[in-house]
Amino acid sequence: MQEAFGMQLDSISPIGSSQDRQIDPQTKIPNPQLIAASSDIKLLVLDIDGTIAGLSNDVRLPVKQAIKAARLRGIQVAIATGRMYRSALRFHRAIGADLPILAYQGAWIQDPATQQIHRHLPVPNSIAGQLLDYFEQPELLPLITVHFYLNDRLYVRQLTLETQEYAARSGVEPTPVGDLRQLLIADGGREPYLTKVLAMSNDPSLISKLLAELRSRYSSSELYLTTSVPTFLEATNPLVNKGTAVRYLAEEVLGLQAANVMAVGDNFNDLEMLEYAGVGVAMGDAPADIKAIAQWIAPSVEEDGAATAIETFLLNR
Repeated sequence: MQEAFGMQLDSISPIGSSQDRQIDPQTKIPNPQLIAASSDIKLLVLDIDGTIAGLSNDVRLPVKQAIKAARLRGIQVAIATGRMYRSALRFHRAIGADLPILAYQGAWIQDPATQQIHRHLPVPNSIAGQLLDYFEQPELLPLITVHFYLNDRLYVRQLTLETQEYAARSGVEPTPVGDLRQLLIADGGREPYLTKVLAMSNDPSLISKLLAELRSRYSSSELYLTTSVPTFLEATNPLVNKGTAVRYLAEEVLGLQAANVMAVGDNFNDLEMLEYAGVGVAMGDAPADIKAIAQWIAPSVEEDGAATAIETFLLNR
């Protein structure tokens, strides 16, 4: 049920300079030009973790109500997440979205209504094997848990506490297989399509170090590397990021432009979609670098900041 789309997507470039986009994070008051620009918004794209779902791992009522009100005004709503498609599905349903889900940072785009996979961009097998060799170095092996994602299923070497906690929050069942390299072997002559490689560690400083090292080894044309939370290092196809995924949905599927898109996110894996969107909103507890490229800064997820952003730009116009 997979189909690979070979479409080459243009690189995402910021809309205006960071100085043009930045506002005073203390006032939370958008400038008049930004409010005026929001009148063109026809598509709202939302991250899940840290944006519409916080510690409860659910979408709270104020956020649901704000999204429903936006939909009643004709705004289409989509989810863009690093989560697996199957893990994102309940959030898609909770907010009443009716567009394809942009899962795995946009590597897997699937429509729940028709089950059509619009796009699947896998990690090259050769690079996946190199990453596994790197993560399984003797000095790293006890410190890192590696996840392989194949056919929207999670495979691990063994069940660790970190994997069990991840599975509980994600609502997925991990499959321990021992040596993950066996997943990279062609079955019946058909190459497997690995969607994402994830390395987890309880030490954020280790993840930062590994991210820097891998970025020095692989160019952006070879591999997309990001973090969705400080303890997750994620690797996908080089054409993948939420910015290219949102652009694909907006322009190729819906016939819209960047000026018609509002995106809300909270972490480094949201950077490209916040840059692409006509209105890019960072959550209040986002890293400073993400706030710096956003056009507006919402309250935190535990303060229902996504609802505040929707009310500010889509319901009060």
